[in-house]
Amino acid sequence: MISIQTRLKTFAYRWYYRRMNRLAWEGTPLPEIGTSSLQLPLPELTLAARMYHGSRARPLIIYFHGGGWTIGDLDTHHPFCLHLAHQTQCTVMSIDYRLAPEHPFPTAHEDAMAASRWIIDNLNALAPNNGEVVIAGDSAGGNLTLATAARLPDEPRLRGCLMIYPAVQHYHAAMRSYTEHAKSGPLTTSIMRWFTDTYLNGLAPADPAIELMFPDRRVPLTGFPRSLLVTAEKDPLRDDGRRLANALQRAGVNIQHEHFAHEAHGFPCSEGPTPGHERFMALAKTWIEAISAR
Repeated sequence: MISIQTRLKTFAYRWYYRRMNRLAWEGTPLPEIGTSSLQLPLPELTLAARMYHGSRARPLIIYFHGGGWTIGDLDTHHPFCLHLAHQTQCTVMSIDYRLAPEHPFPTAHEDAMAASRWIIDNLNALAPNNGEVVIAGDSAGGNLTLATAARLPDEPRLRGCLMIYPAVQHYHAAMRSYTEHAKSGPLTTSIMRWFTDTYLNGLAPADPAIELMFPDRRVPLTGFPRSLLVTAEKDPLRDDGRRLANALQRAGVNIQHEHFAHEAHGFPCSEGPTPGHERFMALAKTWIEAISAR
């Protein structure tokens, strides 16, 4: 049962996140791209998604929004997804996975996996794409990207992963960035801990069940798809991303790690068209072009 305190805190965080994202992009001209609303007919439920139409010469990007598995939706990341589709020329499929506390672990991870499987199996019926996919996401969505790709080790149509400051391990790991940047940006250490605790709903850090959420603890990363991993300096998750980049490199994965030394958590998605956002978009464009040109 969800406590009244948790319900109120969740409502406040969701309201604030939607408002700040809306204000960040207010008055900014957005790319004019064809969009479609979909209901993905998954085995256990129907899941909403928004598709941004791109080119048949590019892979389709499956996108999982951030928000600590508890906040965020298709609208909070709508401007970002428009820009991502415009810059990369990819069709982008933004997934409205279910959120905690109403739907605790492993719901978001199971939704991400089921949606990815359905999209991969139905590429020919979707907006233009070249028959391949890239899985992408920011923060909690970066975690869903990592976890989903780890469950698709032999999928030939999965050509890459784009992970933006992903959550990679439990805060119990006591990473230095959780202390150094506890209050450096919009994502504070206390908020990140609340997100994790709310989603895990009482599961202990050592519980084997959460290997689904943090797969690099024991799951081999050999054979993981080509990856672009972005980290921000002023972010409690900074060391999460660095740790993953090192693990992927040791596993022989084609990994490009780009660290934004002057940015905070949320810079590509939630702050509007800043120089950091523009630099990220140029980076994503070049990386996608390299995959498509192979």
